[in-house]
Amino acid sequence: MAAWLAALLLGSAPDAWALPAARPCTAAELSALTAEATTPYRLTCRAVLTPGQSIGRPLLIEGAEASGAGLDCQGGAVGRPDAATTTRQPTIAIWSRRVSAQHWSRPTDIRIENCVIHGAVRVWGMGADGSYDDLRASSRTAAHTATAQGAAPSHIELDRVTIVGTGSIPLYVGPGVTRLSLTNSVLTGRSDATAVYLDAESADNRIENNTIAVSTRREVLAVDGSARNRITDNRFDLKGRPGVFLYRNCGERGVIRHQTPSDNQITDNVFSGAARLRPQLVVIGAREGRRAYCSADRGYPFGSSADDGDRATNNVVARNTRR
Repeated sequence: MAAWLAALLLGSAPDAWALPAARPCTAAELSALTAEATTPYRLTCRAVLTPGQSIGRPLLIEGAEASGAGLDCQGGAVGRPDAATTTRQPTIAIWSRRVSAQHWSRPTDIRIENCVIHGAVRVWGMGADGSYDDLRASSRTAAHTATAQGAAPSHIELDRVTIVGTGSIPLYVGPGVTRLSLTNSVLTGRSDATAVYLDAESADNRIENNTIAVSTRREVLAVDGSARNRITDNRFDLKGRPGVFLYRNCGERGVIRHQTPSDNQITDNVFSGAARLRPQLVVIGAREGRRAYCSADRGYPFGSSADDGDRATNNVVARNTRR
């Protein structure tokens, strides 16, 4: 097995020079990337568009062979305005691929910049194949958090992008994803749920210096069993909805949530457009087990199986302002 693939399957990224996709895309690859098509393009190189170019087809960045891949749109767009996206068919998918019952091939060190993205970006490890069976099985073991993080994409950079939501969550950070950053960016459009979702067992992500102005049906940013994240220097236009909720979604789909929404820093953000009655900017412990499905993960001596509470601790909420 190639050294880079062995390192990624074991959960530790190799040196940048060894990453298989850390090379410029060829002319043929760029032509295929920007061709008129509806099938996803598998990006396994670093693409730089010429000003004015756009990508109409979805992108799939999957598996260890995509580690080191990148896209600089130079102001161009990915996706089609107003085209519907779903959780299974996002505009840009950064996914791990199941190799065996115990091993996942995951992409790391991905950078996407200077792009207008119509639809959604979805980053996911276990469960990326559409089944929650692997997540349920792993969650019934004491080492689930480490296992989920070892299987998920890591070191993902989204910088100076605009994501225009068309219904699906504009930025979904899936179970176990670590060290993702969204910086200097704008999120607009609409979402049937939240604008940003940090899912269970994810950690060490950074949401910094963004404008988030998505029309949502619920809280704008969800921290669901996600830890050690930095959410700072952002401008939230709430449009009457709640801001940032920290909770642990116990028992959903029978998956035990091990990690608590703890050790997060939510600082120096500006909130506008809050509801006049009961404005909710940052809520720590937003659920505390108040969901009918919390009993679906019963029978194990750890995580939300043993305790439905959010158990949100050591979170720093400071210097946020309302306008």
